[in-house]
Amino acid sequence: MNPKEAQELARLLEKMPGIKPIELKDVRKLAELLNEFPHIGSIEVKGLFDTGIVVTRAGASVAFAAPAPAAVPLAAAPAPAVGPGVAVPPAATPPVASTLKEIKSPMVGTFYKAPEPGAEPYVKVGSRVTAGQAVCIIEAMKIMNEIESEVTGLVREVLVDDTQPVEFGTVLFRVDPNA
Repeated sequence: MNPKEAQELARLLEKMPGIKPIELKDVRKLAELLNEFPHIGSIEVKGLFDTGIVVTRAGASVAFAAPAPAAVPLAAAPAPAVGPGVAVPPAATPPVASTLKEIKSPMVGTFYKAPEPGAEPYVKVGSRVTAGQAVCIIEAMKIMNEIESEVTGLVREVLVDDTQPVEFGTVLFRVDPNA
């Protein structure tokens, strides 16, 4: 589903009685909560047909924002207590910069590696891809969306299993543009 179709769906759902869309200002407030309270790992708001938003601290992704319930209770988990004699784990080291380019999911849905069951996958590790080439399908709301590569190169990693649910921004493939 492209953004224009998503907006049209949101407009249609707004007309249904009892449904209030999530506003951008509300999403911003949720993101501000993550900054204010670092112990909150993520905030997920689900609405009609399991649509909604997902705000995650690590990676800062925001999924398809569609109508959801107007009042959603948010419960913040208390920060873990650190006292004398309690070991604090060391901070994670930042990942080493990679020359691999990532192909990410542009939507929430189900990942399919092939155009139909039993068919050869679009790509696999070692496949050469070109920009604009279909690399997989993401099914969202019973619509099959072909996902195209934005990079030319050699597929080095396939990070998602067939029929696995994916979120917006999930890394699907890593491609070596220098190979």
